[in-house]
Amino acid sequence: MNLIFRLLYVLIASFFRPRLAIGPSTSTLALLTFPNDLDLNMHVNNGRYLTLCDLSRVDMFIRSGLAKVMWQRGWMPMVSEHTMTYRKPLAAFTRFQATMELTHWDEKFFFMTHRFSIGDKLIAEGTSKGVLRGKNGVIAPQEVIAAVLASRAAEMAEGQSS
Repeated sequence: MNLIFRLLYVLIASFFRPRLAIGPSTSTLALLTFPNDLDLNMHVNNGRYLTLCDLSRVDMFIRSGLAKVMWQRGWMPMVSEHTMTYRKPLAAFTRFQATMELTHWDEKFFFMTHRFSIGDKLIAEGTSKGVLRGKNGVIAPQEVIAAVLASRAAEMAEGQSS
């Protein structure tokens, strides 16, 4: 990820934002385009949208408690498929919202919808599916959810005993 300052912003800000459910949930980031986001046509590069989707996932990982579990267990998130539809250009120094919704999962994949908008005007929209991989391969979403819920329960129990 080559957006180090945005990544640091998301890493810090996510700890101060409300927690998200470990099931279907939505993360919205308020962002601003910068000149290094632009291509020769002077609008946000299509590849940059995918990187901005990564920031939304990081926000969700932290706010749901998944980041802590991934760190403890050595799990790595991987996007296995991503599609985007671009509707309007995003120019330099434009404020926009990047929204990611975890919509559902099956026995292997988590499914997400990504939207970029200015107010109620949709700029781009896409879907992705991803997995978490451990040392022995892909971790089933049900196992991931159970691990996060157990971690949250342990945090609550620890907080009550203090």
